[in-house]
Amino acid sequence: MSRIRLNQEYRNKIANRMRVHLEQEDTIEKQNYDNLKGQQIDINDNAWNMAEKIVRRHYTDDDVKMAYHLQNKFENVSTIAKDSCFHFHYMGTKEERDYDNNPIVKEAQIEGHFDFKLNGSIDEDNNSSYNRDDRGYGYALFRDELKAQDNCNPDILIEQEGKDNNPHKTKYVDNNNKYLGDDDTGYGKEWNSKYQLDLIGREYCRDRSIACTKDEYMFLIDWKKQKAQFVMAHQKWISSILQQMKEIKVGLKGYKYLDEAIELSTELGLNINDAEIIRTNSTGLTIYNPKNLADRIKGMKNKKEATREEKIKARLLYEQNQAEKSVN
Repeated sequence: MSRIRLNQEYRNKIANRMRVHLEQEDTIEKQNYDNLKGQQIDINDNAWNMAEKIVRRHYTDDDVKMAYHLQNKFENVSTIAKDSCFHFHYMGTKEERDYDNNPIVKEAQIEGHFDFKLNGSIDEDNNSSYNRDDRGYGYALFRDELKAQDNCNPDILIEQEGKDNNPHKTKYVDNNNKYLGDDDTGYGKEWNSKYQLDLIGREYCRDRSIACTKDEYMFLIDWKKQKAQFVMAHQKWISSILQQMKEIKVGLKGYKYLDEAIELSTELGLNINDAEIIRTNSTGLTIYNPKNLADRIKGMKNKKEATREEKIKARLLYEQNQAEKSVN
């Protein structure tokens, strides 16, 4: 019986099935992403409770009622509105340098911007009221919902990392953002309406910086860090999959027959039939032995973290090898 040639259509089907299979594997990276995802509602609610406590200490409930009373009474008064972002500050110290480059510690106002919108900045060093473009958090949090939609891709920012803007990236970013919504639609409306307070003052939150304690400030900084860790967990998980897919695509491009591709899939734990294969963008023509390639890809998975003893043993072995090299 003649062997079936592996054409491009079959390669495309296999790669797509393989990507799905890799995303379903219970790896350390996926566990970390799932665990952090399960914490996100609590950490946002806890940070919001802290922000509300700080704001209401400054703008009391009675103040808010009076502001609404005046705004409703006089047509030329516009002094209160709902918002989800705040500038908080506390009095601390900063180190500066004199003309001789000697350190000088001075009292200073330590200030930060905290945005509770779905796409609010998670950069702890960002104090801009205008930077609301951390879309990666919403993509990571609502990944399953985006994956279920046609022409949406929650992993697009990771897949396109380091690349210039292009029509492919723009298409999926626009579709993702449209589906997630904003203040008026979708998940964005539901999320943003949950985290908003009546605030008195000017339109821009930087013009109404609110005093808090250092502990309160650091609590909110830690909230930003936890959100950033979740985004990083999403990035590490998907980057691991992309790395494996790169090797798979190179192998598929080098294979000539369908049974080779099926053998590779079987070695990687995916049982497929003749109708399932995926696309490769690799230009490499290196032909991998299916079992060797499977073992190489398996080695990319950090399914079991090394124990402290194993790490010490590996380090000692490394130092021994280095010493032997230097002697030789």
